[in-house]
Amino acid sequence: MADNTVRLQKYLADCGIASRRKSEELIAAGKVRVNGQTAKIGDEVDPKKDQVTVEGRKVRQDNELRYIMLHKPRGFISTMSDEMDRKCVAQLVADVGTRVYPVGRLDRDSEGLLLFTNDGEFANNMTHPSKHVSKVYRVTIRPDITEDQVAQMMTGMMIDGKKTLPAEVRVVRKYADRTVLEVTLCEGRNRQIRKMCEALGLEVARLKRTSIGSVRLGMLQQGKWRDLTPQEVAALKRAVK
Repeated sequence: MADNTVRLQKYLADCGIASRRKSEELIAAGKVRVNGQTAKIGDEVDPKKDQVTVEGRKVRQDNELRYIMLHKPRGFISTMSDEMDRKCVAQLVADVGTRVYPVGRLDRDSEGLLLFTNDGEFANNMTHPSKHVSKVYRVTIRPDITEDQVAQMMTGMMIDGKKTLPAEVRVVRKYADRTVLEVTLCEGRNRQIRKMCEALGLEVARLKRTSIGSVRLGMLQQGKWRDLTPQEVAALKRAVK
């Protein structure tokens, strides 16, 4: 007889509850039950036989896979719930019609392109450190940046005890009191651009993600979302093969 069991965190991700990492946090916090018993990290489930609940709500797999982009405004955190009652991106995708969760994150003070899905495998591939999916940011700094500082960002810097991968940095425009950069990263470390700028003594006045892989934010208005086109989804999947 075939073994239909899967890791619990993968099943939760495939059902659009949360990413695998966030699902592990839910399990560790005792919020997940399997057949009435509190689950633990490492548990496996048979989706056809076992009943899984998260905070008392039954989990079921949605056969319709959704891939969405949101123009996240500043002031929202990239989670679907928050114990401190802060504004969450969940409020902005409440009308999607199915449960989706963020693919990666943008910090509270940043804005721009944020992907959502209920496809656990896609989310895992997009956020896996080995995939190096490029992400482009428009960064406004104060007051200016030197050629040496640009060179440091482009060759790699020590952040949190580990050297960053080389970034692409282009000066877009200089003003009297600020400079606009276009920064391309191929890794997804937490608050990486802000930490790089801080290490160089630069103040980040504004940070906006404008693209992920070949998918661009375009003219999508702040706080609005749209489904990705089949072509956009296919391009992202090719980028993480």
